[in-house]
Amino acid sequence: MSGQTFNPERLMQVILSPQISEKATFIGEKHNQIIFRVAPDATKPEVKAAVELIWKNQKVEVESVRISNVKGKEKRFGRFMGRRGGWKKAYISIKAGQEINFSEFAQGEVK
Repeated sequence: MSGQTFNPERLMQVILSPQISEKATFIGEKHNQIIFRVAPDATKPEVKAAVELIWKNQKVEVESVRISNVKGKEKRFGRFMGRRGGWKKAYISIKAGQEINFSEFAQGEVK
């Protein structure tokens, strides 16, 4: 499984955005993890390869990946009930002493 190769174009579409919340900040500080919103069809090996590809300039090494499916909330629209779409999130554990710098990624400097 470690010898798998992935299409770089596909890997650039796997990570959608970082999940920024109070819970995500707490987990990041306590367990050295980062939470990302990922593509609905993403797999653990793809997410690991995508993180390592995007932040290869910082030499980030991923220890483990956990993926969770989040169900959409039920919402009321007048007298009708509707449901928001579900999404998938990934908990990425990076090696001790490493961190991901999002400022490079936001400015478009990552190649």
